[in-house]
Amino acid sequence: MTRAESPALYVGIDVSKDTLDVAVGEDSEIWTVPNTAQGVAECVTQLQAVEPALIVLESTGGLERRALEELCAAELSVALVNPSRPKAFAAAWGQQAKTDALDARNLARFAAAIRPEPMVLPSEAQQRLTALVARRRQVLQMKVQEQNRVHTARKGQRASLERHLAWLTAHLEELETQITTLIATDPLYQSQAALLTTVPGVGTITAHTLIAELPELGQCNRKEIAALVGVAPYNHDSGNKRGHRAIRGGRVSVRCALYMATLSGLRFNPVIRAFYERLLAAGKLKKVALVACMHKLLLILNAMLKTGTTWQPAGTA
Repeated sequence: MTRAESPALYVGIDVSKDTLDVAVGEDSEIWTVPNTAQGVAECVTQLQAVEPALIVLESTGGLERRALEELCAAELSVALVNPSRPKAFAAAWGQQAKTDALDARNLARFAAAIRPEPMVLPSEAQQRLTALVARRRQVLQMKVQEQNRVHTARKGQRASLERHLAWLTAHLEELETQITTLIATDPLYQSQAALLTTVPGVGTITAHTLIAELPELGQCNRKEIAALVGVAPYNHDSGNKRGHRAIRGGRVSVRCALYMATLSGLRFNPVIRAFYERLLAAGKLKKVALVACMHKLLLILNAMLKTGTTWQPAGTA
């Protein structure tokens, strides 16, 4: 049988801090390489030789990043999936035990059965912007934590806290300058930021977060973008039972930014404020009305980037 006639190979890679466990096909032997630059290079070389139809990895908090980038750079078809999906898949066909080797083989089975959409690695500018925005969020969280500690600090701790706060403040300003500079030097990012900030309630930080961490904004339809962010209400019905609709999943950092923009919009955005008041008048709980306003604001922003138009309150009420 020639290579062209041979059955498609699906690969699962279980990623840990120290190793990559690779299953080429559902029933093959598992081979392991170190999760280092040299180990990843060896993994890429071996996979290039077998020409798999699809490689599946789980998102593991960044441990998979080096392997993912090198596999994409080698023009191999790679999908990155939420760990909950392969876990549910393993339970569905009866796998109870859990080891790295079993997880790799389960990922190969998942790839063959489900065939998730291969990803396209973001551009270098997108990766840099995402990293800067994420780092800004981390530094801001540290600053808030240190500010909270100042109120209960003992005499010997206060000077140290104040020095650290001064450093965090300066570093935060430096990161914001880098983000602003990167946005300003990219025509696409610049135009997107200019459009987004025309909406009352959407400030610079929210715009930068959306551009960095929701690059699909303006490219997806209404249902897709709502699901990506995690503001899409899902049914919970069975027989005659009609359960409460609830949101779940999505990108937490983007949803937090959208939440703050919506709170601001309740004060300064006439469309969002009127929609919120209309929902409350209809008997909706405040939390439900707020999530609905987040959903509405997201759809407005998505439509604006899709059509390249600025804020037009008369057409969005």
